[in-house]
Formats: sequence, structure tokens, C-alpha cells
Amino acid sequence: MAAKALSFDVGDYVVYPKHGVGRVVELQRQEIAGASLELYVLRFEKERMTLRVPTNKAESVGMRKLSSDKTMREAMDTLKGKPRVKRTMWSRRAQEYEAKINSGDLVSIAEVVRDLFRADDQPEQSYSERQIFEAAASRLARELAAMEQIDEPGAMKKLLEILNKAAAIYNKAKADAAAE
Repeated sequence: MAAKALSFDVGDYVVYPKHGVGRVVELQRQEIAGASLELYVLRFEKERMTLRVPTNKAESVGMRKLSSDKTMREAMDTLKGKPRVKRTMWSRRAQEYEAKINSGDLVSIAEVVRDLFRADDQPEQSYSERQIFEAAASRLARELAAMEQIDEPGAMKKLLEILNKAAAIYNKAKADAAAE
């Protein structure tokens, strides 16, 4: 058997693409169908969920350690960028957004957050837009919170401050262009 490329220790925070940030709470050995398997036991507090991932499958399912500081900075810079809203059908955009969220890639998740964010002075979002925005923002906030060792509401506040500043800049630019 090849050496494991990924190894996580009990207590490590990890990112599981479809569920976000969890913590390795135990390493288990189980006999399943006559084969001995080594498993990571992950706990996702927010969802009150426990997940068992075979250690040899961790890499193939996309499980990873928390992002590097460089990747987090890149994600934060993405939030400051100009929102890009494609003029395609909502159902197609929603699928793309969900795929980005489930990819587990921090910068892709930040793109979804940026593109779906609405400042207080902007038009209301549809229910499904709001749901996708909240899922992406929560995923990003949980990873930021784990990296900076703060709570999720504190991380969310930080994200919203960045988004509101960026929205003010782009809304002012839009208003100035409309006035000309």
C-alpha cells in the first residue's frame, strides 16, 4: 500500500468539500465486510453531524487541511472585487454556485459570496439566492473562524464589513456613471 499523502491528527480542523469545516475527533479501526479499515471520524458541530472517512479515501473525496494564509488572503481579495452576475437563467447560475460551494475551494466560495451579496440599499434577493448566499458565506466564515481562532459570528461580521465596503465603492461608481 502506498504511503498516505494526507494525514490528519485528532484535533485537526479539516475541510470536507460537501460539508465545510469539521474537526478530526478520533481515528478508528473497523472491520467492514471482512476488511480492516482505518477511519477518520469527523465532527461538524454546526450540523451536529459525525462523518467517518476511510483514511485511504480522504484525498480522493477532496478532504484537506485548512487553507493557507495566502489562499485566505486571495479569498478576501476576491470579496473586494466587482461582483460578476451572468445574465444566464437562474437555474443554471444556481447549479454553478452550488458546484463552486461543494468544490471546497475557498476562492470559488468567495466568488459566490461576492456575486450574491446584497447591501441594505440594493434590491431584495430571491429566497433561493439568499439560501445559496448564506450557505457560501457560512462555509467561508467557518474556515476563517477556524484559521483565526475566533467564533463564526465574528468571522461573518468581518466578511460583511469587507462586502459592505466593496458594495459602497461599486454602487457609488454605478451611480456616478448613471449621473453622467
